[in-house]
Amino acid sequence: MFSLPNKATIIEVGPRDGLQNEGKLVSTENKLEFIEALQGAGIEEMELTSFVSPKWVPQMADANEIVSAVQKTGRQFVLTPNEKGITSALQAGAKAVAVFVGVSNSFNKKNINKTTAESMEALKPLILKLKQDGLFVRACISTAFYCPFEGAIKPEATIELCRQFVEWGVDELSVADTIGMASPQESYALFNDLVEAFPDVLMTAHFHDTRKMALANIFAALQAGVSRFDSSAGGLGGCPFAPGATGNVATEDVVNMLHRMGIETGIDIDRLCEAIAKIEPHVSSSIATGMYTLYKNRA
Repeated sequence: MFSLPNKATIIEVGPRDGLQNEGKLVSTENKLEFIEALQGAGIEEMELTSFVSPKWVPQMADANEIVSAVQKTGRQFVLTPNEKGITSALQAGAKAVAVFVGVSNSFNKKNINKTTAESMEALKPLILKLKQDGLFVRACISTAFYCPFEGAIKPEATIELCRQFVEWGVDELSVADTIGMASPQESYALFNDLVEAFPDVLMTAHFHDTRKMALANIFAALQAGVSRFDSSAGGLGGCPFAPGATGNVATEDVVNMLHRMGIETGIDIDRLCEAIAKIEPHVSSSIATGMYTLYKNRA
């Protein structure tokens, strides 16, 4: 058996990444109830919402209300695409922000109408100012393995993009298989190189479950030295700018796998499933992930 960590950290992205592509508008009240239930299950790090244009992502129009009203426990991220988003987030009381960029130029253009280089040029002064002001900064690296428009991404391109963020002082890198095409071998290889190159930065793996490879990729990332994983309760999610990308890996399935392997997360899986049951009536599709299905049948 490869050397594996005793503990792992789950970063819950359901309230933001999970709901952003949901066609049925979820009320602020229901979102807050979902977030509170997730916190009650033991989740200490969470992506709450994003400060983006409601024109492009209507589901996130209540970002200010969410950040202002949510119970302040653990580390709570908000996604901020630009200076306007960062300003709004800070005014709402956010203490940890996430910025994002795609390794793929095509994806980046579809997402925010900028090339990757243009995005990085715009982000650099913002990140330096955020770090000067003492905020926690998370850099989300999209299309780190594959792009829906360009195909396979060279690992060197992903590593170089991460290097720029590290030089600017980010606290965390969240490296994403945005369309769920990575294999376990590719997961191990890239994360092994990233952990070796940037040992002083929090390294997080973000997998989508498009081809049912997410758990295998997480296991490979564990072997490469990663112990932080993004996941979405109920497997909710998908990227509106990445054709073919389905939901994120389900938090309850990740927690179950980790616990079965003797890796602690601090999360109560029954209470986690209770949180999913609270949001399920308010989303357009039925949730049918492995552990949640067992929970519902048992209940």
